Amino acid sequence: MSSLTLTLRDSSTMLRRNLLHARRYPSLTLNLLLTPIMLLLLFVYVFGDVMSAGIGGGADRSEYIAYVVPGILMMSIGGTVVGTAVSVSNDMTEGIIARFRTMAIHRGSVLIGHVIGSVLQSVASVVLVGAVAVAVGFRSTNATALEWLAAFGLMALVALALTWIAVGMGMVSPNAEAASNNALPLIVLPLISSAFVPVDAMPGWFQPIAEYQPFTPAIETLRGLLLGTEIGHNGWLAVTWCLALSALGYFWSKAVFNRDPK
Repeated sequence: MSSLTLTLRDSSTMLRRNLLHARRYPSLTLNLLLTPIMLLLLFVYVFGDVMSAGIGGGADRSEYIAYVVPGILMMSIGGTVVGTAVSVSNDMTEGIIARFRTMAIHRGSVLIGHVIGSVLQSVASVVLVGAVAVAVGFRSTNATALEWLAAFGLMALVALALTWIAVGMGMVSPNAEAASNNALPLIVLPLISSAFVPVDAMPGWFQPIAEYQPFTPAIETLRGLLLGTEIGHNGWLAVTWCLALSALGYFWSKAVFNRDPK
């Protein structure tokens, strides 16, 4: 068989392995998924009216639902890939990677299986959180079919970028607990972005922290696609961030994986 055929065969095998692990041990994914759902319910039903008035939408919860859902969707992606860091760390520390190194398989298929599996789980998380958002009143009446397609493409690209970073974090972590801690910024960064309030409504000293990070342009782009608001320069900034993080995570993970074991 050709090299490409072998790569596809081995990668599909590793993908099935990771999906079986996720199915057999769903508690980690469910725990990470509950966080964005609980935040969505909290900010809609507890803070919704106050937050809507604060951002100039009037005392109407529906205004704030439309604003907060794109940020929650991005947050669900960040939470899902934390599980990938833990899974990769387990593989690295429990000896299975050393066994894979001795087998006649494509070396990159191990990482590819983790990445594709994580992206698929992220997409499933987005669909589930999106269903909850619709149930609590979110509507996207102004988005065209092309804008919906672009929105899903953007979320898949964000999932790919964050997954490669999570894979790198998992590979350099000495254990699963350290991997979870190392990947914590993927959950924290959305909290200090424009997910819950506009950047210009934040204190002046805090605005650069919220603005100059990958989640804010991605959230603003998704918000513009789903709600028909102005995207401006956020579109190309989001794509640039995703491509840069994907490249960084890929070369980082590849370098660590190809390193001779001590």
